[in-house]
Amino acid sequence: MPVPSLSPRRLDRLVAFCGLVGGTVLIVFRVYDHADRVPVWAVALPMLVMAGLELCRRTRPVLTVSVGGLAFVACLLTGSLLATLIMYTDLLYAAVVYGGRRMSRVLHLTGGSTVLVLAGVAWYAAGTATGLLIAVLSALVFLSPVWTGDVVRKHRQEAEAERLRAEQTALLSEMDRREAVGAERARMARELHDVVANHLSAIAIHATGAQSVARRRSLPADDPLVEVLAVIRENSVQGLAEMRRMIGLLRDSGGGEADESYAAPDLAAVDALLAKARAAGQDVGLDFELAEHGERGQVPVPVGLAAYRIVQESLTNALKHAGPGLVRLRLDFGPDELRIAVDSPYRGEPGRGLPGARAGLVGMAERAGLLGGTFEAGPKDGYWSVRAVLPRAQESEGRA
Repeated sequence: MPVPSLSPRRLDRLVAFCGLVGGTVLIVFRVYDHADRVPVWAVALPMLVMAGLELCRRTRPVLTVSVGGLAFVACLLTGSLLATLIMYTDLLYAAVVYGGRRMSRVLHLTGGSTVLVLAGVAWYAAGTATGLLIAVLSALVFLSPVWTGDVVRKHRQEAEAERLRAEQTALLSEMDRREAVGAERARMARELHDVVANHLSAIAIHATGAQSVARRRSLPADDPLVEVLAVIRENSVQGLAEMRRMIGLLRDSGGGEADESYAAPDLAAVDALLAKARAAGQDVGLDFELAEHGERGQVPVPVGLAAYRIVQESLTNALKHAGPGLVRLRLDFGPDELRIAVDSPYRGEPGRGLPGARAGLVGMAERAGLLGGTFEAGPKDGYWSVRAVLPRAQESEGRA
């Protein structure tokens, strides 16, 4: 059965309440020193002060120890009450636990000095036996709470350090897990691209070739062979588009869990890309210009995704490598193909190779090649020129 936990403030109130109840019972039964000649108020007043200090023992350790010491001295001079003594030792303990190392050193020094002074006076006045007894009793009052609080504080600090180390270890483990997941997803994307997507491309190409042979032989459109070839080509093209979308999902997920609501970006988001590029290029003297020619129409999903990624990578490379000037982006929407042209100022300076250098160019070439298009990039007339041609096969299929 779980034990209910109290908040720190409620726990302090409970300690003060228990001290008051215990002290009241002792006063009622006159269990304190000099009960026959000491008035009740002289014993009750230090007890009330101690109980009030218990309420702020966590937040005001210096105040509680100082005022509590005066109340303890008053208790000793009037009539020693056990409840007042116990509450004072609790204040010493709380001051060490919640007051820090400096408070611990001060209380060790003052407590040790008090024990030595009291033991010395008792030894001088009443002999060795009395001096040893006073030394033990005063050590129990002034030093044992301080030692106990010091040990508890150290254990709490060690527990907190262990908790932080455990959190750091868990964070590192999560990072390793995400990195492993990202590497595995990248490997899956490569396998899908190099094996499955290539086979689908081959099926689509062979189906197209078979359709051409059927047309040359003047087979009617309702011929079963022609219908089967059309179905094969249509399904292979659609499968290739979905495979391309899956590859984009695997590569762009950043190593996280798959997002089932993933929506492939297309050319409608190019304006947002340019806005981000303009904002990022202001500090390096870059500006960006977009020109579109032709009717955009309905761009197939795989073509729009590939075009978006090529434009995105080209603008990113311009931000990283281009010199100050104007970056021109041109999109030509033809009836059968989409042409992408990006020209950025070319510095031509030899740079240090970075990890993953030219991976973006390879990725753009892969995206164009997967759709049967072409891609080229390189310096030309003082500019770094990127050219990509993507066939709009799904639109032109009906006219072929």
